[in-house]
Amino acid sequence: MRKIGFALLLLASFAGSAWADPAAWKDLSDSERQLLQRFEGRWDQFTTEQRTRLREGAARWAGMSTQERQQARQEFGRWQRLKPEQRQKLREAYDRFKKLPPEERKKIREARERFKQLPPERQRRLRDRWHNMTPEQRQRFKQRGGKRQKRG
Repeated sequence: MRKIGFALLLLASFAGSAWADPAAWKDLSDSERQLLQRFEGRWDQFTTEQRTRLREGAARWAGMSTQERQQARQEFGRWQRLKPEQRQKLREAYDRFKKLPPEERKKIREARERFKQLPPERQRRLRDRWHNMTPEQRQRFKQRGGKRQKRG
């Protein structure tokens, strides 16, 4: 009797996972299907994780203003124009970023926001300065929190 109960439990858990895929195309809302329509023919080939990411992206897109959508299109266009090696370097940098402690990530985000508020000419000068630094100089710069060392 225990063997039959175990077999039924196993069968029920398998059937539930096979038939109750929350990311099945037919289970998407009308707005999700509309936003993701270009993936319909390949939807069943995606992993559950890929489907989930696409659905999350569709939800973010649906919640964006017109201006935010325009900015996202521009950023995606820049991404598409990058060489594969550049994309790979950015993916690796992002992976390193994700592994940082939350307080470090917060500091980096805040510094990026401050940088974005600078005039374009100042941004260019800072980028040039960064690119001309040796790895040791960059490390010291990071340790000082991005502040110039006082010369005395």
